[in-house]
Amino acid sequence: MSLDFVRISQSGRDQLIRLKRHTGIQNWNVLCRWAFCLSLKDSTPPSRSPIVTDSNIEMTWKTFGGTHEEIYKGLIQVRARQDGFDSCDTALTAHVHRGLSMLLSKEPRTIEDLFT
Repeated sequence: MSLDFVRISQSGRDQLIRLKRHTGIQNWNVLCRWAFCLSLKDSTPPSRSPIVTDSNIEMTWKTFGGTHEEIYKGLIQVRARQDGFDSCDTALTAHVHRGLSMLLSKEPRTIEDLFT
């Protein structure tokens, strides 16, 4: 398991930009962590369709995980196995992207809208 970098697709980048604009949260890693956790809350596996991580958004695992990187690492290891993914990197990408879509489906206008 490498988990050296977290990479985002062009559509994921567009979603992050909209979330930043509406919530005022300036850091990609915070939004990506929330998206990841929201996706994990859903017990169904995310799509296995390949995600082309072609945007200019990339962060190190340490930046993504912050002070709780070991907890996030354990969570993705368990879910990758549970969901039948071949790698933790692929599972992480799938969960982050599904979570971004879930966050935007709430049509947030403020940060509070993400939690209602």
